[in-house]
Amino acid sequence: MEERTDVDVIIIGGSYAGLSAAMALGRSLRKVLILDTGPPCNRQTPHSHNFLTQDGETPAAIAQKAREQVLAYPTVTFKAEEAVKATRQDNDFQVATASGATYRARKLIFATGIKDLMPDLKGFAECWGISVLHCPYCHGYEVHNQQWGILANGDMGFELVKLLYHWSPKLTLFTNGKPTFTPEQLEVLQKKQVAVEEKELAELLHDQGYVRQVVFTDGSTREVNAIFARPAFVQHCSIPQELGCQLTETGHLQADAFQRTTVPGVLAAGDATTMMRTVALAVAAGSMAGVMVNKELMEEDF
Repeated sequence: MEERTDVDVIIIGGSYAGLSAAMALGRSLRKVLILDTGPPCNRQTPHSHNFLTQDGETPAAIAQKAREQVLAYPTVTFKAEEAVKATRQDNDFQVATASGATYRARKLIFATGIKDLMPDLKGFAECWGISVLHCPYCHGYEVHNQQWGILANGDMGFELVKLLYHWSPKLTLFTNGKPTFTPEQLEVLQKKQVAVEEKELAELLHDQGYVRQVVFTDGSTREVNAIFARPAFVQHCSIPQELGCQLTETGHLQADAFQRTTVPGVLAAGDATTMMRTVALAVAAGSMAGVMVNKELMEEDF
């Protein structure tokens, strides 16, 4: 007898994008299994912003309420298991977990996020998501017009200055070594009175994650209230690539406007697919992924 399909859709990753996809599918009467072990990348962030009805709420509270609402749909199941492998068998996918369990589904949605690679700078990891920030739309308002640092160099540093200057012109570019700006970029920075500090950094002095001073290797310091940075990252889950999903030049999973990856039947949403890391956009992308999966299933069954 042919092995039966356990569920219609397996969602790997149960944070905002994954839960949003599950809600769309639960309301579409689809059998859904969410696999997630946490913790989310924003676990240190004290408050989430720029998300209607939830502005200023803690990320954990938003996620908890989302889980409760999603799991109220009887066709949606959540298991705290780590997916370790996925293979395609005929028209279905089989997912194996670290506990030894296997599940089959017709479609897969990856909402697995990314893993930030913290630089070797004392205090950086402790401040990440609290006062060392990545997104002014999420956190800029709370520290606007204060003393900001930007930990970047070259084109990335210049682009961050253009992005952040509107929230606070009190900017210092910490290049952590010799600046690599073009003469034209340096001229603009000087015109905008953006300080460029090339001394090497030794430590971020902070109070429970709130940065107070940048300490340089020569012992001198600079006071700051927030630092914006874009650390390197890797995909949190390697399974999509093992299935053949392609990455973009920036290292994100390639997904179209409907959240479809380059592998048929496999969709992706959330931070794994975009540099725009906000709760609101993750929820929107997850909803789109859920709707599109349901559409694909309907088309196949009609």
